[in-house]
Amino acid sequence: MKIQEVIDRLMAYHPDLGDAETCDGIKFGDAQVACTGIVSALIPTVEVIKQAISLGANLLIVHEPTSYLTPDWSEWRADFDCQVYDEKIALIQAHQLVIFRDHDHMHAHQPDQIFTGVLTYLDWLPYLTATQTVPFGFTVEFPESKTLHAINQELMTKIGMNGLRYVGNGQARIKKLAFVGHLFPDAFIPQQEKEDGTWTDYATELIKSMAQDGIECIIPGEVVEWTVLSYIRDANAQGKNLACINPGHFNWEELGAKYAAAWLKEITDGQVPVTYMATGDLWQYQLKQ
Repeated sequence: MKIQEVIDRLMAYHPDLGDAETCDGIKFGDAQVACTGIVSALIPTVEVIKQAISLGANLLIVHEPTSYLTPDWSEWRADFDCQVYDEKIALIQAHQLVIFRDHDHMHAHQPDQIFTGVLTYLDWLPYLTATQTVPFGFTVEFPESKTLHAINQELMTKIGMNGLRYVGNGQARIKKLAFVGHLFPDAFIPQQEKEDGTWTDYATELIKSMAQDGIECIIPGEVVEWTVLSYIRDANAQGKNLACINPGHFNWEELGAKYAAAWLKEITDGQVPVTYMATGDLWQYQLKQ
């Protein structure tokens, strides 16, 4: 099976996004060669690339960028030389690897392939609520409440994290939580002052959901601290039971790459080996002595 055939099957598996501009596609390499193996990883880090080489795999299917520039072009386009980038690309080219990015199509899939994987491997999929009250989110309601500390430990163990940050009372009991979108300004819902003078953005919609829909804990991707996190902090000072868990964007989605390996095995009919490669936690933690 040629790499291009694997990619064709992958694109047929996903919904057709038509002429929509996406960041998906081949970033490096020749797709007309035979596929010796597929590695599914969230991010094509240098460590992941070296492990793929050691396996003899020549196709990396990844969710996040190869470069350090947001548009994820296939060449370095900043106005200075970057030795780290050059060495990384030289490694890719020396071993004739093909890197294919699958980001927008994974999220456009119904259901979302990243968060289906996250919920599947956390064993939370049965608790996904049918009605999603949080905008751009996935709400989970446990049959019995869990302490925030217990939820944190579950996330660290099942994702493979070195630690995490959270806001809230670790002993508080959580029954309803939501994976939500990024909290930075202009994410998902543009900042807007309406004609009646009221203000709306993604943060206000999340605060409304927490206040009205009983969401006790949110797990976002990217965060800023002056909107929802400050609301949660003040709510705790008033004795209310609210929390935010901040695993970080990459840890947040890691299990989606594990799930991708499962469906990649199905669509390739076992004709090539498929391996999930855990990227590993970006963060290390030093506690105050």
